[in-house]
Amino acid sequence: MTMEAHEINELEEQQEKGGESGLKAVSFTMSLLAVLLAMTTVLGHRTHTEAVLQQNRVSDEWNFYQAKKIRATDARVAGDMIVALAQSGNAAAQKVADAEHAYAAKESSDLAEEQEKAKDLEHEVDIAEKKAGRFDLGEALLQIGVIVTSITLLTRRKYYWHLGMFFGAVGIVAAALAFFVR
Repeated sequence: MTMEAHEINELEEQQEKGGESGLKAVSFTMSLLAVLLAMTTVLGHRTHTEAVLQQNRVSDEWNFYQAKKIRATDARVAGDMIVALAQSGNAAAQKVADAEHAYAAKESSDLAEEQEKAKDLEHEVDIAEKKAGRFDLGEALLQIGVIVTSITLLTRRKYYWHLGMFFGAVGIVAAALAFFVR
C-alpha cells in the first residue's frame, strides 16, 4: 500500500494544524501571564510609592516629636532659671517661672501621644513594604513563567508550557498574598 501524494499533503497539513492549535494555547497562556505580570508590576510600583510616602509621614511625625521634646526641655530650663531669679523675691519672675513650668509639663505630656502616632505610622510602612515584597515576588515569578512558556514555541516541548504555567500560578498566589498582609 502506497500513499498518494495528495494524501501525504493532507496528513502534513493536519499535523501542522494540530501543532498550531497546541501553540495557540501556549500563546494564549503567554498573553494571559503577560497581562497578569503587567497588573502585578503596577500594583507593586504603587505599593512601593505608598511605602515611601508613609516613610515621609513617619519622618515628619518623629521630627514633630523631637521639636516638642526640645520645646519642653527649653521651657523647663527657662522656668528653672526664672525660679532662681524669683528666689530673690521678685513675684513677677515667679509667675513667669510657673507659666514656663506649666508649658513644659504640657509639652512633655504630649510626647507620649506623638511617639505613639509615629510608631503607628512606622507599622503602616512595614505593612506597605511587606505588600510590595509580595508583589515583587509575584512579578518575578510571572516573568519566569512567561519566559519558560515561550521556550515551548522554540522547542515544541509541552513540559516547558506546564512549567511556565506552574511558575505563573505560583506568581499569582504570591501577588495575591499581598492583599492579606496586615
